[in-house]
Amino acid sequence: MSDRVVHFEVPFDDGDRARSFYKEIFGWQITEMPEMDYTMVMSGPSGDTGPTEPGYINGGMASKQTIPASGPVLTIGVDDIDATLIKIEKTGGSRLGDKVPVGDMGFAAYFKDTEGNVLGLWQNAPQG
Repeated sequence: MSDRVVHFEVPFDDGDRARSFYKEIFGWQITEMPEMDYTMVMSGPSGDTGPTEPGYINGGMASKQTIPASGPVLTIGVDDIDATLIKIEKTGGSRLGDKVPVGDMGFAAYFKDTEGNVLGLWQNAPQG
């Protein structure tokens, strides 16, 4: 999984409007998660562990107050978020907050690249 785009996020001002738009236009499966203030998005056929057909990436939507970006965010899967954030800072990027747990699924963090773009990092939780 390492170093691939594994997730996307779409920030919104109006959650109901955004969910309705993407569901109507693209047929995405939308699942609200009010306890996390987040909306899960399945862009194609999916099972418990994610997409079931090649070519699909699932994602999410959240308010612009939750996502530190004004536009969509690509999220890259890494083996170690902490080590990756150190490399990002050493090469001219910057971290946007700390690594945070996402339920028992894994960890997430945001960073800004050298061009000012906001991207995300994802690290799966240890299995076992």
